[in-house]
Amino acid sequence: MTTKEAMIQELYPEDILSVAKDLTEGEVKLLKQINDFLESKYRDSINNHWVNATEPEDYFKELGKFNYFNNPLLFEGREEARTPSQLFQFFMSYTIAKFDISLATLLGVHQGLGHNTFLFGGSKEQVAYYVPKLQSHELRTCFALTEPDHGSDVAGGLETVATKEGDHWVINGAKKWIGGANVADVIPVFAVDSETKKPRCFVIEPSQEGVEIDVLQHKIALRIVPNTNIKLNNVVVTEEKRLQNINSFKDIARVLYSTRAGVAYMATGGMAGALRATKDYVTKRKQFGKEISKYQLIQEKLAMMQGNLAQAMATCAQLARMQAKGEYDEVATSTAKMMNALRLRESVAMGRGITGGNGILAGEYDIARFFADAEAVYTYEGTHEINALVIGRALTGNSAFI
Repeated sequence: MTTKEAMIQELYPEDILSVAKDLTEGEVKLLKQINDFLESKYRDSINNHWVNATEPEDYFKELGKFNYFNNPLLFEGREEARTPSQLFQFFMSYTIAKFDISLATLLGVHQGLGHNTFLFGGSKEQVAYYVPKLQSHELRTCFALTEPDHGSDVAGGLETVATKEGDHWVINGAKKWIGGANVADVIPVFAVDSETKKPRCFVIEPSQEGVEIDVLQHKIALRIVPNTNIKLNNVVVTEEKRLQNINSFKDIARVLYSTRAGVAYMATGGMAGALRATKDYVTKRKQFGKEISKYQLIQEKLAMMQGNLAQAMATCAQLARMQAKGEYDEVATSTAKMMNALRLRESVAMGRGITGGNGILAGEYDIARFFADAEAVYTYEGTHEINALVIGRALTGNSAFI
């Protein structure tokens, strides 16, 4: 067995369709480094962080040290490439979500939604300034689109308003569910131009006058992620801090479609984490005189969890191939997100059922954490129903959103 094969077997024993075989050896080495970092640093504390709704204070900084956008390991044997492979990006999200979905979400907000807003929405000068700092984790960002009264209908329902006054803008409104805004250095805030009624995006800092941020409390899922409310009261932003290439909802949709695949990836990693947690439990738990892993009904549910995972991994691998060729579209990403989140919800329910009463003890058993977090994955980056309507529109030619 080669070094690469041995590392893959160690990292992903659940990969029964050998999806990971197409990773390069350098990519596998970096994935192992990330996995080892998570296991050594946070395995003993992750459940407590979830229960106490605390983010490991050094997680973001330490993850940036892996240089996952530009690490030389990612370009061994593919020296002509300018970006990490899509397959690596799948497995990076998968690996972190397999450990914890909240930690994967924190990365996805920064590296996906936030970073891509600057990458796609910035002028040449803005991209040159912000993107390297975001990629290295020198700066941390998020994505301030949704509002207290607008989530799924945000494309036609933005109430946050930006008014041009001379060489600056004045922004008023509110945002809700913005993950990590309280710890971000720069926040891309979407608002409607009061004159043109078109959306714009502005770079705002949490410390600016008129910006008020508070963390949502009492969540039952993704408790490690600090989701926030943002209130904007006459916040002044210069034209230089307006991302110049965000001028329509199509521009915003481009960011969302680029990251929706990432949620499908996280959902798949969550299935792997739930399967691992359940397997660990059933080999230790005894009932009626023997380990419950030896009972037929338990094995049938484990087999279903493995089957769901295999299908989801295959979907992600194909989506990664399509993205690498520029052939993916909103239907492909919506299908992957919708189905993988649905299968995640099904899998964690089976795992929770297998673990019985212990499966609701989030401080002691991992499955409770995955069970709860699946509910958030099922809803965010387009609810099940909204993604279904995207697919239905393509199938019928009829939009049924309203």
